[in-house]
Amino acid sequence: MSNRFRLAFLVLELAAVLYEAGCASHPPEPAYQEKRLGRQPGSSADGEAALRVKCETRDGGICRGPKDQKKIAVVFTGHEYAEGGPTILEELKKHGAKASFFLTGDFLMNTYFAPLIHRLVEAGHYLGPHSDQHLLYCSWDADHRTLVAHQDFASDLKANLRKLTDHQVERVSIRYFLPPYEHYNRQIVEWARRERLTLVNYTPGTRSNADYTGEADANFVSSAAIFDSIVKHERADPHGLNGFLLLLHLGSGPGRADKFHTRFGELLDTLSGQGYQFVRVDDLLEPKGTP
Repeated sequence: MSNRFRLAFLVLELAAVLYEAGCASHPPEPAYQEKRLGRQPGSSADGEAALRVKCETRDGGICRGPKDQKKIAVVFTGHEYAEGGPTILEELKKHGAKASFFLTGDFLMNTYFAPLIHRLVEAGHYLGPHSDQHLLYCSWDADHRTLVAHQDFASDLKANLRKLTDHQVERVSIRYFLPPYEHYNRQIVEWARRERLTLVNYTPGTRSNADYTGEADANFVSSAAIFDSIVKHERADPHGLNGFLLLLHLGSGPGRADKFHTRFGELLDTLSGQGYQFVRVDDLLEPKGTP
């Protein structure tokens, strides 16, 4: 072999070695990894099945995380109002806590809320979809029949996701979806799964989700009653509030003078004093070490 050909051969061999080293230092793209495992790109069936082993579900949606650790995911929804936002952000920062915010497309498009949304993203909280137009997916009667067509559901949800990404939220980080009105059925859970989203809902047992009710409403629940219901459930449940998805609202509007966000800091004080950590919903449902 001439020196010229020997040199060319060595150059090619060195290039191959460098290429293999580069591949080893960069993991395959997610789609390739899933193809290797025999799944379709974007499928989350295996991970979700493993997740559900430690979680409580209701009509197919996850409503409570693992109960073996003192972790709570405080989840807020936002649609029309957000007067509690600044106070909520300050209290979370003061306590070194993270929370999750499920926002509608209408909320995301409201320029008045843009500074708050920016602060949520910068602070590292979870942001997820709550539907674009705050649709009612199913009836309130016993059969919970679906009221929307699959195409309308999908297009509305995709519009919500696009608006989230417009606020610098990466689509790959959006894995959980909280339905509007916190109301859904098994068909909605499946449709969300087709969009690569796991449906979650609040953990029942407290009155936290009633913090939007106004004094003139027949179903009004005072902030004192809400606070007491959380403390009472923590004492009565053998697992306390472990794994709880504690739902609150960013705002209740002019119809409620008794704003619960004024007691949010007190609630965090009380629960952190009992050893609870406040984490994002994805950190609650996907603790470190989860495959």
